[in-house]
Amino acid sequence: MEEEKKTLNFIEQIIEDDLANGLNQNQIRFRFPPEPNGYLHVGHTKAICINFGLGEKYNAPVNLRFDDTNPEKEEQEFVDSIKKDVEWLGFKWDKELYASDYFQQLYDWAVQLIKEGKAYVDEQPSEVITEQRKNPAEPGIESPYRNRPVEESLDLFERMKNGEFEEGAMSLRAKIDMVSPNMNMRDPVMYRILKRPHHRTGTEWKIYPMYDWAHGESDYLEQVSHSLCSLEFENHRPLYNWYLDQVYDESKVAPKQREFARMNVSYMITSKRKLQRLVAENVVTGWDDPRMPTISGMRRKGFTPASIRNFIERVGVAKRENLIEIQLLDFSVREDLNKVAKRVMAVVDPIKLVIENYPEGKEEWVETENNPEKEGAGTREIPFSRELYIEREDFKEEANNKFFRLKLGGEVRLKSAYIIKAERVEKDENGEITTIYATYDEKSKSGSGTEESLRKVKGTLHWVSVKHAIPVEVRIFENLFTVEQPDAEKDVDFLDFINPESVSIIKGFAEPALKDVAVGEPLQFQRIGYFTKDQDSTETNLVFNRTVTLKDSYKPE
Repeated sequence: MEEEKKTLNFIEQIIEDDLANGLNQNQIRFRFPPEPNGYLHVGHTKAICINFGLGEKYNAPVNLRFDDTNPEKEEQEFVDSIKKDVEWLGFKWDKELYASDYFQQLYDWAVQLIKEGKAYVDEQPSEVITEQRKNPAEPGIESPYRNRPVEESLDLFERMKNGEFEEGAMSLRAKIDMVSPNMNMRDPVMYRILKRPHHRTGTEWKIYPMYDWAHGESDYLEQVSHSLCSLEFENHRPLYNWYLDQVYDESKVAPKQREFARMNVSYMITSKRKLQRLVAENVVTGWDDPRMPTISGMRRKGFTPASIRNFIERVGVAKRENLIEIQLLDFSVREDLNKVAKRVMAVVDPIKLVIENYPEGKEEWVETENNPEKEGAGTREIPFSRELYIEREDFKEEANNKFFRLKLGGEVRLKSAYIIKAERVEKDENGEITTIYATYDEKSKSGSGTEESLRKVKGTLHWVSVKHAIPVEVRIFENLFTVEQPDAEKDVDFLDFINPESVSIIKGFAEPALKDVAVGEPLQFQRIGYFTKDQDSTETNLVFNRTVTLKDSYKPE
């Protein structure tokens, strides 16, 4: 037990302490509470993994609650995408809930606060309210409406609800402390008038609760024991608790808000507003563009759920924010793909190789492994013939002894096939090599058991039979930004750091089996990298996205 306690992160320690101090195990409940105003991104994966991971650890339910209190920005499309992302990551929620489920209860509680003299209707514009709050070092100025009669505020609040006033004409504010050093406590707005249709409640409501009011009370209604959020909400905790105190019944669980560090990854941005700009200004093709840091973008690029969960586990749960190297994410993806990706033959920069002593018209099928790292992955057969494609970079007319690929007069093994020797080349009028001519050792076929097949040569090349090759479009993705923190400089537009070479499209050839792979299936193009079939693929144009390179010098600490 002692060893287990040493490995607890600070949130787990809080929960363990609560259990030791009387919290019942069956009272533990968590929630993941996204606002459906955009697609989830890499930063959200940390919150998802923390909350659902704790649910698994403590065998506790985890709600998926949509904090849908702003109809101006929220859409059903985002709700659907969030559900898909959470499911794809491998998590199951207990209940699907919405803050909008509680609009009537929140309104009733607000009426009660007015009756208790703890809330009032303010008719000042939002700009004036902001100005009156001043700053932490200077006391705020009380609204002239702060002490208006309760009956008057009740009447105005009901009329706000009924839609009698225009947007911005008035708001409901909590009466707390206009001299508090915590700006969130200086009579925060609880309700504003918004005559916008809501994606779930339609035009029923003309006023909507502010996030701080709705969030904590939703936690309470759901009896969430531990409300976990990122560090920017730390200063909101006193307000969270104040709101809870107004409605708390001692026979129930009082949610405990605790904050963890947000996850920032180099060369990525996680501001929904800025991600929206990338989409709106056509910098990317959509929210699921493989260059986007969204979960849907990472999924389309070929990342696996396990790789993202392993990445979050490596990052850990911290109290202070730091910048995580994108190489750690790539490492986690590469590590998982090495275990699960099927090895296939594809050539992305082809040059023709003709085996002159191989019989014309002959073809055979050679056996090759699907994944040597995966037990039970089995083997398959691929077609071999006299004319092949190999990678252009795998051949040089002349090379030193450190070049272990094919050169004139040199030998290599063709993966799962024969040993060949390059004899001569053919060039075009520009001196560019168009064809390599070689001979093969008929007795050197891999797996045949002959003495010749056991002969060692230093290089092994992948290849594709020309006769059987299928054309493929290969998309190579690089970082979308040229700097580690593209939105770090306030005076510089983050779009100034867009990498103009973040995607390149090349044409290649692949073994015929790639026609039948499913969209999203993880593949290793042998000796090239990890790829996956893209949703843009058609019968006549197969598209493959590079997920990550095959190797990298990066090693996690």
